[in-house]
Amino acid sequence: MPIKIPDDLPARSTLEAEGVVAMRESDAVRQDIRPLQIGLLNLMPNKISTETQIARLIGASPLQVELSLVRIGGHVARNTSADHMASFYRPWDDIRARRFDGFIITGAPVEHLPFEDVTYWDELRRIFDWTQTNVHRSFNICWAAQAAVHHFHGMPKYALPEKAFGVFSHRNLAPTSPWLRGFSDDVAVPVSRWSEVRACDIPADSGVTPLLESDVTGLCLLHDGKTDALHMFNHIEYDSTTLADEYHRDAATRQNTPVPSHYFPDDNPVRPPENRWRSHAHLLFGNWINEMYQTTPFDSDRIGLDRRERSGAVKP
Repeated sequence: MPIKIPDDLPARSTLEAEGVVAMRESDAVRQDIRPLQIGLLNLMPNKISTETQIARLIGASPLQVELSLVRIGGHVARNTSADHMASFYRPWDDIRARRFDGFIITGAPVEHLPFEDVTYWDELRRIFDWTQTNVHRSFNICWAAQAAVHHFHGMPKYALPEKAFGVFSHRNLAPTSPWLRGFSDDVAVPVSRWSEVRACDIPADSGVTPLLESDVTGLCLLHDGKTDALHMFNHIEYDSTTLADEYHRDAATRQNTPVPSHYFPDDNPVRPPENRWRSHAHLLFGNWINEMYQTTPFDSDRIGLDRRERSGAVKP
């Protein structure tokens, strides 16, 4: 089945050119099934690129998926037009009564700040708590993953002396995990961050399990059994040229900008990079969607019911 997105979302033409089938509303309503509801809280500066990257991965599923774009209520996007935000995004307050089978929160360029100094930290904390009552499974990426493990488990983030930047080899720590079904023993993943979280800070009783880790850049992917979330600290969703775009942007304003490691052939930024992570990106998102589909209630009103009962929001 295809992904259902707005007809005039810029990502549609890109995805259709790549062979990803994007479903129109008139076609979706004729199918007697309940599409999976996935929300995307997009905190990245380039909203359109991130929309396309995520839609490409969830649109490869054989299931019908409806993607809803969500934004922080009081935050004004500086790198995306107001018309685009008004046309395609809804503030979280407007959708907080809904239930979602899956909810994705992206990274944000605020790693240099303490969590509490981020202008939308209080709202993001409320969103994290809301995922425990209104979302079946969550997927947090880069800074959002760091923020989630800090919020739920008190894990700190540490500033790096230099940017972790490039495509690094990661060890598969849990080959039998359903999240890593089909993964090889060695996994290449793009990394672009100025901070990290560390395995030594995972609380013993947290239900958090490391799945992918690099000897160079540390933790990459965690499964959080208590919150039903995956935490991806790197950027397996990136396009082939995303790291190149970041490098050329920084090199234009800063001399001696390091070339991303293990990315350009022969470390030559003139040569086009080769994508060595695409298949694992599709596997990871496909496994996440499959596990979601296998376990989510058909009646969407029952999504998060167990957690709502535990929190006292509803009576057992």
